[in-house]
Amino acid sequence: MKKATSPDTIMPVASVAALEQERKILLDLGNDLTRVRDKSDLIALFSNRLKGLFYFTHAIVTLIDHNSETISALLYDIETSPIQKHPGYLKLFSSRFSINNSFMKTALEAKGPVSFLLEEVKDQPKSPSFLKVNYEGGIREILMTKLQNAEKPLGFIHIYSDKVGSFTNEFRSIMNGIAPQLSSAVTNILKNEDILNKEKEKSFLLDFSIAIAQVKTKADLQTAIITGLDNLLHTNLAMIRVIDDDGFHLSPFMFDKTLFANVRSNFEEMSNDRITVQETYTAQVLASRDGLVFNVEEELKSGNEYAKLWNTTGLKNMYSLPLRVGDRNIGTIWLLADRLSKLMLKGICAQISIAIANIQANEKLLAYKKQLEVENDYLKEQISTIYNFSEIVGSGDKMQQVYRLMSLVADSNSTVLVLGETGSGKELIARAIHNASPRRDKLMVKVNCAALPANLIESELFGHERGAFTGAFDRRIGKFELANQSTIFLDEIGELPLEAQSKLLRVIQEREVERLGGKLTIKVDVRLIAATNRNLEEEVKAGRFRADLYYRLNVFPIHLPPLRDRPEDIEPLINFFVAKYNKNTSRKIRKIKPTVIQQLKSYTWPGNVRELEHLIERSVLLTTDGVLNDVYIPRHNETGKQEPAQLLNRSLEEVERGYIIEVLKRCTGKISGPGGAAEILDIPGNTLHSKMKKLGITKADYFG
Repeated sequence: MKKATSPDTIMPVASVAALEQERKILLDLGNDLTRVRDKSDLIALFSNRLKGLFYFTHAIVTLIDHNSETISALLYDIETSPIQKHPGYLKLFSSRFSINNSFMKTALEAKGPVSFLLEEVKDQPKSPSFLKVNYEGGIREILMTKLQNAEKPLGFIHIYSDKVGSFTNEFRSIMNGIAPQLSSAVTNILKNEDILNKEKEKSFLLDFSIAIAQVKTKADLQTAIITGLDNLLHTNLAMIRVIDDDGFHLSPFMFDKTLFANVRSNFEEMSNDRITVQETYTAQVLASRDGLVFNVEEELKSGNEYAKLWNTTGLKNMYSLPLRVGDRNIGTIWLLADRLSKLMLKGICAQISIAIANIQANEKLLAYKKQLEVENDYLKEQISTIYNFSEIVGSGDKMQQVYRLMSLVADSNSTVLVLGETGSGKELIARAIHNASPRRDKLMVKVNCAALPANLIESELFGHERGAFTGAFDRRIGKFELANQSTIFLDEIGELPLEAQSKLLRVIQEREVERLGGKLTIKVDVRLIAATNRNLEEEVKAGRFRADLYYRLNVFPIHLPPLRDRPEDIEPLINFFVAKYNKNTSRKIRKIKPTVIQQLKSYTWPGNVRELEHLIERSVLLTTDGVLNDVYIPRHNETGKQEPAQLLNRSLEEVERGYIIEVLKRCTGKISGPGGAAEILDIPGNTLHSKMKKLGITKADYFG
């Protein structure tokens, strides 16, 4: 008789067979899992193995993000599931679901697999939306098994069925047994993916750095950035802004024009705004160490105006980082992407920062070179046109008053208005003021307003960008920009047309210019000296000159006397010009006859110093024996010119007497002979004596 076996010590045959079957299943699954390196192979192998033993519709592996306290899909096998017909199902795989709800907490706290009837949990408060979507797709029950690594929960394996009761105890036992191996497989896959991603990132950064190192222009850099980010990272460049030279404003540097194609007008309006380093988002980014991440959906809810643009791209996050070279901020970069690693962001920004700094340095070098070329050409032009006085000649009382005013204003930055007749030496006064000022080490820039064509005045004064108008093939630096930190001399200011006057007024008021066709405002530190031979007060009354511009210019007027009002300076000027043209023409004029000096002193000089210089030049060229015996003086009828009203109030005898006295004064009392009053009046000397006696003219009248 066979001995009875205690149920406490002997397992039933059926249970032993079931246990062996379970062990075999777990062993086979475990062996398969150890060979898997690709996540798509893992879920397919897992599903195929289990579907041969148990019934279910599909399986999904989700991962927990402990920072955001959410789960998201990592692996899924839905090929044979009716759920894929549901219109909202595919969206679930790109979504995140909170773990802070009773459904997820139950799954997290369970010691093993736990099943739920979807009808009972789908409508619970805060339940994840994937429960309801699965229910609507025909699924009725879900089995949740927690995946755990050594430290904390890793995620879940979700098993779905369209039948209630599919998850038997045997199924649960298998899932409980395979969970550790499945957790290890998922962990290994994640580590492997992390290694591969880092290798890809390093490879990208290497290729990116090689591409960036080859760029020389802004256009090349933009192509390298946009192409590299899009092709390799599926990332879009929203905007790069660089900090202006003032250290306060930021200007757009580059952006991807295709990114906001659907809202181009809104984007251009917002991107063209010249913001400052104190703008809310910019200040946050510049103050951060490694940049900030703005979630587009959250920013929309907070009322961020920029987020409306970001949302049109369909990308989830805006990554914004400071661009730095050393410890110096040079700008900000804004990138739209779903996900980017810190390594990539830091590497990209470091390369772009260096490239932008190099381009800026190169642009400044080219601009400085261009400025030097312009200054060189300008200097050559000036050398050929200016008087080349080593000093202003003149020591009479009226010139002493001019010198006094010049000394008072030279050290200041005040605007000076030099008034005087044509040829009186207004440019010399301007140059002397500049050379006595703190700006003397910089080139004084001269603009002859009368010589500028009306259609080119603005370009000449303020510059233009390439393509600003027909024929603008290159950028041009305007005279105001060229005169930065120096002096600009606007000669013949009264000749400027009214339209140009209004633009000049703005520059004087704001001390900033905009090139034609440009959007950047350029600050200029310029000292202004203007000159005119016109009566600007009369021009204002006539409507030919803006009153507000006149008041801006007339801060410190200096009236330069005409040569006829300072006869004491004529002889020193004669000697100066003779010495000058002796050198320039290789002549050797050793002596000037007194009669020549007397003739020149008696002339009225309507052309002022310039006329005297040209007359001496001609006379030197005509002299061959070393003695200046004669000069050619043109005949003018301007001596003694008076206002019509004054003449009408005087008798003919009074007019004649006054006229003769003025001529005698100019001739220093000489009556006849070369340079005498009789020669000027074109009458014989005896006739002049008779007229003087008749009119009662004595030496006291013309020597007084």
